[in-house]
Amino acid sequence: MEFKHVSVLLNECIEGLAIKPDGVYVDGTVGGAGHSREIAKRLDPSKGRLIALDRDPEAVKTATERLEGFPAQVMLANYSEMDMVLEELGVDGVDGILLDLGVSSYQLDNSQRGFSYHSDAPLDMRMSKEGVSARDIVNEFSQQELGRIIFEYGEEKYARSIAANIVKAREQAPIETTGQLAEIIKNSVPQRVRREKNPCKKTFQAIRIVVNDELGHLDKALDTAFECLKPGGRLAIITFHSLEDRLVKQRFASFTKGCICPPEFPVCVCGRKPVGRLVNKKPIEPGSEELAANNRSRSAKLRIIEKIEY
Repeated sequence: MEFKHVSVLLNECIEGLAIKPDGVYVDGTVGGAGHSREIAKRLDPSKGRLIALDRDPEAVKTATERLEGFPAQVMLANYSEMDMVLEELGVDGVDGILLDLGVSSYQLDNSQRGFSYHSDAPLDMRMSKEGVSARDIVNEFSQQELGRIIFEYGEEKYARSIAANIVKAREQAPIETTGQLAEIIKNSVPQRVRREKNPCKKTFQAIRIVVNDELGHLDKALDTAFECLKPGGRLAIITFHSLEDRLVKQRFASFTKGCICPPEFPVCVCGRKPVGRLVNKKPIEPGSEELAANNRSRSAKLRIIEKIEY
């Protein structure tokens, strides 16, 4: 299956990164190299440099092929490890970093990866193809833990019912496929909910987040990426659900916060200064044309911050 992925908010990302021909840039989630190719096209082949990372071996293989001939280097690594990658490459700082979070269209459309609830396939959901799988979580986690995960990471109001029915089903036989799990979820929610929309999305999202420790890696990467920026460098992040966006929004706010002295203090004694400034005060969202062309972009939000020079 060809690695196909439509790059979300492509023009907005390129504009927001304010790419310099002689700059050094990191695409921490290279995927099918859509964003990376546009970054690389704007670099001077003899002066500029792009370092592209992905935890998915298939993405690394595809991106390596698609970036051939550009001043780009593709490496198998999680974006939360970019500081170690840059140190290994002898790079002291970069001019821009892009993180396009979530699951690629290729991963969703390739049923054998086990991300999609639209087709029956082995329960997997591992972006790196290593470690704990969705099957492990569904069959081994306690009912209480499953309920917590589905409620917390899927924001699913029927989490308890879904968790109870998962445990009930696995007592008869292990749950092996996405189709089996989807059927359990559908039977765990009221009929009116099933009529309104597919009720599987939130539970599949929750399990996928835990399988790949997505919020843990993002939490680490936010500080790591900002530290890797040169003064004046920019960090652009595309999120696809409220948990990611909230984390990015809060961390960006902390980077832009100055004095934290109590309001009753007549003068500042903490000496804290902002280390970043928001390039866009509100998140950038897809326009009507992009939404019409790519329905999967509907929940995307782009936030950009620039490291302040002192």
